[in-house]
Amino acid sequence: MGTILQSYIGGRWVGDRPGQTLRSAVNGRPVACTHAEAIDFAEAVDHARRVGVPNLLNLDFQQRAERLRALAKYLIEHKEKLYSISAHTGATRTDSWIDIEGGSGTLSAYASMGSNELPSGNLIHEGPAIPLGKKGGFAGTHILVPRGGLAVHINAFNFPVWGLLEKLAPTFLAGMPCIGKPATSTSYLTEAAVRLIVESGLLPQGSLQLVIGGTGDLLDRLDSADVVTFTGSADTAAKLRVHPNLVRRSVPFNAEADSLNCAVLADDV
Repeated sequence: MGTILQSYIGGRWVGDRPGQTLRSAVNGRPVACTHAEAIDFAEAVDHARRVGVPNLLNLDFQQRAERLRALAKYLIEHKEKLYSISAHTGATRTDSWIDIEGGSGTLSAYASMGSNELPSGNLIHEGPAIPLGKKGGFAGTHILVPRGGLAVHINAFNFPVWGLLEKLAPTFLAGMPCIGKPATSTSYLTEAAVRLIVESGLLPQGSLQLVIGGTGDLLDRLDSADVVTFTGSADTAAKLRVHPNLVRRSVPFNAEADSLNCAVLADDV
């Protein structure tokens, strides 16, 4: 049966009963299994909004960038824990280097962007003041402000670590808590990465939650301040794009429809 994977919801690990068995892509043996317990997505969304948003906005761009830099360093220091699991996904160490160390590199890249290009505080002036009258009595300027919502990240199977981290980095830098949902087939590697992140103590409470298994009614609970990102098949992206609640509440939806990533081995191939 293997290890029972757990979701990280509301600041605690959830799930003790076995669900779907996940098998090694190398030998077909069980590696882990999902948990059978249903996730309380009302709790997850409330935790992100009530705990995650204020905790993140208590930090400014510069401070969040430093947290990302420290997290990248921490994950590199503990990368062998991830490499020891990644072979079961069907990846070689070189393949996993892109996933594991490439993911940490993405955190570092966004950390540098935050440190070098973003101001202190949580507001960005988009440009100079623009005169709004002939005599100069009125003027206006554009500013970018935090959305105040949460991000739901739905990821593909082929990059279980990098897929999570490449979406976490800009979300965290922008001051938005995220709920990550990895592809179930390789979610054991994502779960291991999230355990390292939680153990590091570097991210404020509420800034990251993990869903193992299906999304249930999660998308029904989002509103216009939230955002959904998706990496996976074009068919699934098309279905999510017209999700009734996302359409009704004008929830931003960003999709990257990947090409097929697989290798098929058989005696006659």
